[in-house]
Parts: sequence; structure tokens; C-alpha cells
Amino acid sequence: MKNKRIVLITGASSGMGKQTAQYLASCGFIVYATTRTPNKLDDIKQDNLIPIKIDLTTQESINNTIQTIIKNHKKIDILINNAGYGLVSTVEDVTEEQMYDQFNINVFGVLRVSKAVIPIMRKQKSGLIINISSFLGKIGLPLLTLYNSSKYALEGITDSLRYELKDFNIRVHSIMPGFFDTKFVRDNLQINQNTFSQNSPYKHIVSSLVPTIVEQINNGNNSIEVAKLILDIIEDKNFKARVTAGDKAKKFIPIKKELSDEDFERRVREYYTI
Repeated sequence: MKNKRIVLITGASSGMGKQTAQYLASCGFIVYATTRTPNKLDDIKQDNLIPIKIDLTTQESINNTIQTIIKNHKKIDILINNAGYGLVSTVEDVTEEQMYDQFNINVFGVLRVSKAVIPIMRKQKSGLIINISSFLGKIGLPLLTLYNSSKYALEGITDSLRYELKDFNIRVHSIMPGFFDTKFVRDNLQINQNTFSQNSPYKHIVSSLVPTIVEQINNGNNSIEVAKLILDIIEDKNFKARVTAGDKAKKFIPIKKELSDEDFERRVREYYTI
């Protein structure tokens, strides 16, 4: 097992994270599937998939997890920053706690794990970091301002780290999924109650946009598409910096590049009737 590549993936208890962990393990990688709830991986019977508890809000928990991996294998070849959740709230309604919590996982969690893994990869003079972002890291939508901005931040992290780590033979990539058929709506979507109140001045946006988004997620692409894309990035050292996944991402990202900001905004308004 010494020559097998070691993968650390966050947010591996469901959806894209769980699918990717299983897929890479089936391809022969040793996968450390980290999550707050490792018991959710009890149904997986793969010797080279190792569930491990982690708390992305504390550097101590992250460091302890990584020390366990290094003790067992002396290296980490691939880091997949997948953990995250979405907050549905207007800026007017969002609380200080909700603002911080959204960035604490989606942005600061990525930075904490990367901060701990980068020195290991730098010393081994090789490594790969894949950030699971979103097409909403390039496209804004109402009610998702905090989620959008956290994913915009992740895209900036990806761009900067590509420069910062190139001399150490560490590749950094971003995957921007669209809407996928995962448990995201049930498990990873949080709402602000004031925004969803019948007395909210934004209730017309909520009633027109939210059901459409939920339907598109529930009828979205299969997560195996992202898992296979991750394997493609691992195997191709010349893979492009970022790539889209899923129908909505492949539809909207190219259009955004072609149109002015104002024209693209009009197109989105028409599409979502907002």
C-alpha cells in the first residue's frame, strides 16, 4: 500500500463527496473520507476508504486528522476541498452569525485544510489540490448572496494558489458544478426564517426563485460525473485550471463570457422570471 496515492477529501458523508470517495477508492486510491459524521459512511465496505472525523472550524481538529494520515502513510498526494453548504437569505435579513458560519466552512475551512496540507506537499515536491466550487462562484443569484460570495472567494483562492504553489510542483484546480441530484437541499441548505416569512418584502422573489432552484437540484446531474472529472484531473498533469460540471454550469458560464454584465443579467432574470 506504500505506493498507492493518498487522498484527503472533506465533506465526504453525502452527495458529491461520498460518491467521489467511493469512486476513487474503487480505482485503487487510499481515501481518507473526512466529515463531522463519519457514521454516515458505515454502509461502505471498502478497505481503502477510511472514514475519519474532522471539524473544519478548528485548526487543531484539522491538524490532528492530518497527523493521523501522515503517521500511517508519510504523505498526502491529493486534497479535495469539497465540504460546504448553502445559505438562502437576503442581505437585509442575514444575521452576523449566519454570515460568519457561511464563510467559516466554505472559505475559512478550505484555507485551514490547505494551510495544513501545503507544507507536506511542498516538502514532498508534489501534490494536487482540487477545490469543489460552484458555477455560482461566477454567477450571482438573489437570496444566495452569502453562498455566491463564498464561492467567488474560492475561485480567487484557486487562482492565487496556482501561482503560489507552482514552483513546488503542486497543482491547484477548481471544479464548478451546476445543480446536481444530491442531498444538498435536505442536508446542506439553510434558510433564514425572516426571508421566508409571509411578511417579507422579498416574498415574490422567494416564491418565484426557490421552487425552481429546488426542482433543478432534485432533477440535476448524477454526482458520478464530478467523481469521474476529479479522476481526469488527477491523471492529466496538463488539465486546465477550472472546469464546469453539469448542464446548468455548462450552459451559463459560456454565456456569461460572451455577454456584457448587463445583458447576462437580463438573460438570468428572464430565465428565472425574477
